[in-house]
Amino acid sequence: MTSATATHLLVPEATRLARLQFYSLEQWLSSAPTLELPIHLVERQQEQKGRELQRLLLQAHVQLRGTGDAGPALHVFEGSSSSIYTHRRMQRRTLKTIFGPIEIDRTAYSRDGASSVHPLDEALQLPSRSFSYELQKRLVMATVQGPFRESAERVLESTGLTIHNGSLEHLIQEAAHDFDAFYLQRLPDPSQPAASILVVAVDCKGIPLVKSENSLHRAHLAKGQKSNKKKMATVAAVFTKAPLVRTPLQVVESLFRTENKPHRDQPAHSRPENKRVWASLVKGKDAVIDEVVQEVQRRDPNGHKTHVAVTDGERALQRRVSAKLKVTLILDLLHVLERVWKAAHVFHPEASPEAEIYARLICLRILEGNVAQVIKGLRQTVTKRKLFGAKKKALLEVAAYFYNNRERMRYHEYLAQGLPIASGPVEGACKNLIKDRMERSGMRWTQSMAEAVVKLRALYLSGDFDAYWIFHVIQTNCSIHPPGRWIVVVK
Repeated sequence: MTSATATHLLVPEATRLARLQFYSLEQWLSSAPTLELPIHLVERQQEQKGRELQRLLLQAHVQLRGTGDAGPALHVFEGSSSSIYTHRRMQRRTLKTIFGPIEIDRTAYSRDGASSVHPLDEALQLPSRSFSYELQKRLVMATVQGPFRESAERVLESTGLTIHNGSLEHLIQEAAHDFDAFYLQRLPDPSQPAASILVVAVDCKGIPLVKSENSLHRAHLAKGQKSNKKKMATVAAVFTKAPLVRTPLQVVESLFRTENKPHRDQPAHSRPENKRVWASLVKGKDAVIDEVVQEVQRRDPNGHKTHVAVTDGERALQRRVSAKLKVTLILDLLHVLERVWKAAHVFHPEASPEAEIYARLICLRILEGNVAQVIKGLRQTVTKRKLFGAKKKALLEVAAYFYNNRERMRYHEYLAQGLPIASGPVEGACKNLIKDRMERSGMRWTQSMAEAVVKLRALYLSGDFDAYWIFHVIQTNCSIHPPGRWIVVVK
């Protein structure tokens, strides 16, 4: 029996089974016992029975595609050499799909000492793994949103397939492989809103890693050692934003609201647009900042927008950013507020009305452009009140922080230009990208797994996952099924 005849016999059988399954489902839905069931139980069982119908229909479709028998032999090109593959045989592989597993019978061409070539695999664009690309996509999406165990349970519930953690971990690392290439090849999107301010922000966030072999055997920790080992990931965010002009008083009122109702005269909020967030454990800060530069150039190749970088007070990070980007460097107001409260608590108890009044006044003076006077006042207070010990140290540290960052604290100018002065988007990126997924209770990561999950979650949070997956599948197929690798031998 020829392979074509075998396929002809298999196709009606697969189709017949699908029709029988549909008839069975139809009969079950209209049967007396089913008509007595609560609708939610009907819904659940119909999903399970319908999944089997979908599986059979997909099986029938694949069999209609034939076995990939291209002729008596293939001329296969391998680098600078080529060979004739004349030995043919049928091989079966199982593909796990979102409907369940299906069997694919295809013609294999081979020769001694070489791997077989399957024309049908190329025609169907089959992955090297036993999971279909659509199933892989859903596994990855589930994984970037929750723990592996929950992801496997979610897939089991929706597809009926059991996925082992080992397989899932390998799949996740492979899925993140084209992350850098994806962003390198992206062109500017002309449909993006024309917000005039381009904001970049860079920060760091720790990810808990699995303990090294040496630490597992320690009987106790030495002084200063922590039981949870974390490695810092460099987190970046780039987005556009419309100008939002505000007064120092409006900012202070938004920061120190004591009433439930909003204050009057507050301008409409300007939200980030087209925000991309990402992070890396493996790359250094310089490498991530280089990627920020590439993203800025992609979005604004002609330099028409106002470029702003909001950073914390880390001098090394500020130097890196200013060396590679022509931006207005702004000290994150949230970090300034931390020091303002630190000074307030030198004189007044925490959570006291007096501490809030002091913090409001200092914050307003800073926003109005009086940073030099605030620094002078803090230092004079230490001298005039003859402070010593912890209080003296606290005020002088706050004064030193303001002095070192005074060139990046011209908030009265930034507010008049409508520039952002706080890194809410990057703080949100650290929380959404790292903390909400990577720092759940008891979680420990290997560096390679953490890097892969962070990349894939970054794609998801940036709204790029669907476009990335198309790119990833194309890249993977080009690697598995190189175009022009073989031609049919014509006798």
